[in-house]
Amino acid sequence: MHVGIIGHATWFPEGRLTAADLAAATGIPEAVIALKFGVKGKPVAGPAETTAVMGLAAARKALADASVEGEAVDLVIWCGAQHKDYPCWLAGLYVADRIGATRAWSFDMEAMCGSMMAALDVAKALMFAHPELGTVLLVSGYRNNDLIDLAVPETRFMLDIGSGASALVLRKNAGRNEILASAFRGDGSLSEMCVVPALGSRAWPPAAEDVGRAHFVVPDEEAFKAKLGEVTMPNFYAVIRESMRLSGLPENGIDYLAILHFKRSAHEAVLAELGLGPEQTTYLDQYGHIGQNDQVLSLELGLRDGKIHDGSRIVFVGAGLGFVWASTVIRWGPCAG
Repeated sequence: MHVGIIGHATWFPEGRLTAADLAAATGIPEAVIALKFGVKGKPVAGPAETTAVMGLAAARKALADASVEGEAVDLVIWCGAQHKDYPCWLAGLYVADRIGATRAWSFDMEAMCGSMMAALDVAKALMFAHPELGTVLLVSGYRNNDLIDLAVPETRFMLDIGSGASALVLRKNAGRNEILASAFRGDGSLSEMCVVPALGSRAWPPAAEDVGRAHFVVPDEEAFKAKLGEVTMPNFYAVIRESMRLSGLPENGIDYLAILHFKRSAHEAVLAELGLGPEQTTYLDQYGHIGQNDQVLSLELGLRDGKIHDGSRIVFVGAGLGFVWASTVIRWGPCAG
């Protein structure tokens, strides 16, 4: 038994901010934003393009790509952002209703920007455990750029965050695009080092001034940077190598790396560590960081540009604030045997 991907899609709003726009908002030179931060532009949602509305648009595209009607979906897993249309609200059920998935149940989950890999692993496990789950939809919407104040210097490392959505349709015994193994690591010592200090239960009921505090802050920037520098890259490498090992593949067997967007130097450091060339990945400098959608976006761009072929061993990898590192291996194309 195996689980494979039979449909995939991304969706982005038409609104954009350019490197010049970001330079004007931050005072950082445009060339530094475009080259060092690696953001030539990024999509930004408008008021009507809510988190769930964008996810729904991606879900519809993915179902069309899979030639699957909504009524054939058995389970919808929302693996998008917690910053949704309403607090304490299930976006997955909204999507299920709008696509006509009348037989499906749904739940929302998040591992921040590691959510797509976590959802792939959770969905695969559920499909193995439940005979009635034949087709599962993973859907994600993201507009955490709402929570970034570009005037706050200590969170400008997140100026690449934009808006968008993605979706994957999974099928039991699909015969192609098999999801292999995943690996994860977490470090809760970072959990309160970068937070939105307002509108949560720690600051309830909200005060009038909380509207102006509804953005990420880093209470101790020096400690946060030191901790990240200590653990980030080693954990990236660890989950990539562990997911390959658990998939029964050699460490040097990666054909394409679908990695989240981060600054250019970190991207190049990962490629050097893994012995990969630029033709084996896609740098998302025209998009920035779209949260847990980066890996599906990279997959689509890799297919478009001929970097992914039948037999390609693809690694999805990302990291989520808090902090969790996640990696999933996919063998693209028809299943062997």
